[in-house]
Amino acid sequence: MQLSDAQRLDWLRLIRSEGIGPRTFRGLVNRFGGAGAALKALPGLAKARAKPIRVTTKAEAEREIAAAARLGIRFVAMGEPDYPLPLQATADAPPLLAIRGDAACLKRPAVAIVGSRNASAAGLTFTERLSHALGHEGLVVVSGLARGVDARAHKAALSSGTVAVLAGGHDRIYPSEHEELVTRILDSGGAVVAEMPMGWEPRGRDFPRRNRIISGLSLGTIVVEAARRSGSLITARFALEQGREVFAVPGSPLDPRAEGTNDLIRDGATLCAAPEHVMAVLTPLIGGPAPETGAEDAADRPEPTLYWDEIDFSAEPITATAAEPAQSPLDHDPASEAPARPALRDDQAVLLELLGPSPVPVDALARQAGMSARVVQGLLMELELDGKIWRHPGGAVSLR
Repeated sequence: MQLSDAQRLDWLRLIRSEGIGPRTFRGLVNRFGGAGAALKALPGLAKARAKPIRVTTKAEAEREIAAAARLGIRFVAMGEPDYPLPLQATADAPPLLAIRGDAACLKRPAVAIVGSRNASAAGLTFTERLSHALGHEGLVVVSGLARGVDARAHKAALSSGTVAVLAGGHDRIYPSEHEELVTRILDSGGAVVAEMPMGWEPRGRDFPRRNRIISGLSLGTIVVEAARRSGSLITARFALEQGREVFAVPGSPLDPRAEGTNDLIRDGATLCAAPEHVMAVLTPLIGGPAPETGAEDAADRPEPTLYWDEIDFSAEPITATAAEPAQSPLDHDPASEAPARPALRDDQAVLLELLGPSPVPVDALARQAGMSARVVQGLLMELELDGKIWRHPGGAVSLR
């Protein structure tokens, strides 16, 4: 598939419109036959809901494309040749990926290295050695440009290829002190990618959104140091949901920065104490068949954690719209989605009342709470970050 300029503009307008996230985007495009037709249908859908929806205007989208072009950024659509296949195979891949730098490195096999912002000297030294060695084995190193482990991983892989995934817009580098590192990544033939709009300052929940792209671009994710409430563990969980390998570097049981990684190993992650431990697992996967992206396996994909205020349009009546030029359908059926609702504090209280010291499967918890699994996953992630629940093998949870 290759979008025309007009279709790319429609895609950008649709994904930037109010209440539209990756899954809603797929559902609308599949339902109406294209982004342009979906945009024409939005006012009618809003009327049926008795609530207006702000649709991004053509002028706004054109301004964003122009601002991106001034930085050498281009928007690549899911299904186009330059869109990374491993990311496209995930259930909530960004419909449009803003790429700055050499897109060729996004086609090479990659491994993610993430960890603590407040890493120990030993952790940073190991990160540097690991990133350098894996780069020389032919792997592109993917990370999130954060302080600590992320930055050290990027720097050690400059000569071999590295990809930085942003939580905000391309013109809002976070932390700002890493603007020079971004320049070095680009000058060395690497790439920087983002899904958020130009001018977007990253917020708290934008970082988990970024993390699922980090893991989605990679064959496996390595966690070097992570406390039990670290965002790096979210990346590892996304990797598991996406069917990717998870590695963890062991640490001292006396160091809180090793609690999360030691827990991962206990729960079945591959112990990583040397680059060879990673290559032994990933080498058989390199050069293998591309991940399946068709709709036939969509029902088997886990629901992603809810980080978008997506509107569920699956029950809305279809209004007549003009047909668009044929496009390849996206691989998610909106009829299979459970209704999404905002993650309210009252809903968190409901889950806490249902939980106890014994582990409970998430699907059983969702049934008892009368909520969709997707909403429950989002609430559980918030409760986990608040230190109120434990995660157990097999996707079960309990009170701490």
